[in-house]
Amino acid sequence: MAETRIRRGGSTRLSSARDTATKGRRGRTLKRKSTLDRVIEALPVSEATLQRMASWAIVGIFGAGVVGVAMFFGVPAMAHKQAALLAARAGFEVDKVEVRGVERMDELPVYNIALGQVDRSMLSLDLPKVRSEMLKLGWIKDARISRRLPDTLVVDIVERDPVAVWQHGGRLHLIDVTGVVLQPVSANAMPDLPLVVGPDANRQTAGLNALMDNAPALKPMLAGATWVGNRRWDLRFQSGETLSLPEGDKGSAAALVNFARMDGVNRLLGRGIVKFDMRDPDRFVLRLPQGKVEDKPMATDGKTASAAPAEEEG
Repeated sequence: MAETRIRRGGSTRLSSARDTATKGRRGRTLKRKSTLDRVIEALPVSEATLQRMASWAIVGIFGAGVVGVAMFFGVPAMAHKQAALLAARAGFEVDKVEVRGVERMDELPVYNIALGQVDRSMLSLDLPKVRSEMLKLGWIKDARISRRLPDTLVVDIVERDPVAVWQHGGRLHLIDVTGVVLQPVSANAMPDLPLVVGPDANRQTAGLNALMDNAPALKPMLAGATWVGNRRWDLRFQSGETLSLPEGDKGSAAALVNFARMDGVNRLLGRGIVKFDMRDPDRFVLRLPQGKVEDKPMATDGKTASAAPAEEEG
């Protein structure tokens, strides 16, 4: 009887141990790792760090969503506007304009632009817009706009230099060397500047200045010039004569230099001659007043010189 109980008990304990081992093996076999788990284990950070990063990512996404909704409904613009209003009420509003660098132009248009802005708060004033509006004024070549707290706008102006008066369509305008119209001019208050005449003559002013640089002695004597046929110049001198030059930069410069040489030798200007015609490079034609005969020979540098009465001019 005793042996029988021992064998049964032993058999029972062995069976129980095998069952436990089998269950353990079965449990480990069923619990397999996923691909995500293996990727996470391969990362060089701890699981706690990954959880914190995930939390911050969620917070960031939520914050971006809030900002996007606020921008959609114009909350930042409203806040900026309210800040500008508060600044203006506190005295930070454009109340004074200091204009510097002005010598010839009228300052009133500058004040009108600076003080005519809808929003004059020093916080929200659009300085590039103010500058662009001022650059539309003919006199202003460049401008720099700056704030001086609490209430002053400082405008530094670079003026254009007037070099001639342009006559076109029965009106007179002051222009700079590039042909920009600066302001209208009254015939009763003409400045001491050359008069350029003709369509687009204002755009040829730089070329006229370069042409006159070839004959420095004649430049102070120039009273005006007419741009003829959009291709050449007729020069008018203070002594009353007109010099017709050929077309082209080189041809007109060569003719003007020759004329300056002849004037230096024979004093052509101031002798009552109506017109000098040098359009033909081989001929030098003088237009004389009616009934006048030129009795003094002139050196013409190899050119054929001829005189014609004024009535033959066409």
